[in-house]
Amino acid sequence: MRSVVYLIILLIVAGCSYSGSQIMRDLDEAEALMLSDPGAAMERLNGYDIAEFNDSAVMARWALLYSAALVANRITTPTDTIVNIAIDYYSRKHLTAEFQYASHLKALLKSSGSNDALATALYLQKEKEFMLYKERMRREQYIFTSIIVLLIAGGVIVWQRQRLKLKDAQNEALIAEASSLTEDLRLNESVCSEIQMKLESLLSRRFDVIDSLCETYYESQGTKVERKAIVEKVKEQIEELKSDSGLFSEMERCISECRPGFIEAIRDNWPEMKPDDYHLIVYLACNLSNRSIAVLLGKSIDVVYKRKSRLKARLNSLNLPNGM
Repeated sequence: MRSVVYLIILLIVAGCSYSGSQIMRDLDEAEALMLSDPGAAMERLNGYDIAEFNDSAVMARWALLYSAALVANRITTPTDTIVNIAIDYYSRKHLTAEFQYASHLKALLKSSGSNDALATALYLQKEKEFMLYKERMRREQYIFTSIIVLLIAGGVIVWQRQRLKLKDAQNEALIAEASSLTEDLRLNESVCSEIQMKLESLLSRRFDVIDSLCETYYESQGTKVERKAIVEKVKEQIEELKSDSGLFSEMERCISECRPGFIEAIRDNWPEMKPDDYHLIVYLACNLSNRSIAVLLGKSIDVVYKRKSRLKARLNSLNLPNGM
């Protein structure tokens, strides 16, 4: 549809250009004729139906030559309408020589010449034709503007439709990805729930005590002096838990029961793993908080965050069974 519209516009522009160039050649002949036979030149210029002109430059050139023919034939005009066509056009286009010539002709039309009934009638006819030309050009401008607006609107509609299609495709991809992630989360939640049940059955409330003590210790660090005794007491209890190898072994056994082969696969695929990294893996698998892990490892929470990110990336690259 758009191609057809573009073709129509191209044909219109090409036709107008050819028509304008042909009339310009005819006007050149009329200008040459004016030197030898002003009457014949006037007759030729009167022979144009200027309402059919398609170009303002052609109209201005005709108005200039018509005014020159009136002066050459010593004819007085009832108005300045036609010569003003040339003056206005050349003024807008900043064509100084043509503007000055048209202004000079206007002065001559006022100062000399005789009245001729036929010439006056023809002049008034040309004024009417010029009004028709202006009205037609106004309508064509409205039509052209409407076509441009429709083309722009059509382009915007097509662009929006393509954009919506792309958005729909992206949304479908996101929905599929979200579904996959949701399923993974369900599996992880199931594994975590199983670990939690195992831990609770094996160790009763010991891990809850560990987590609570670590949270209390973390929040109490750097507080006022009067809380120092509480902090020291909590710190002693945490140190005892940190040195309790039996508790850590229970954590490992619980993970092995809930995620068979997980710890063995880590040790087989990562033989150079550091002890701190192994402890961090066990604590994460037991679902301890970041603060608790920071206290148990004796590291800052920022260090725990960074090590967790690197550790998870390393574990993902190993493609372990029952991954974290």
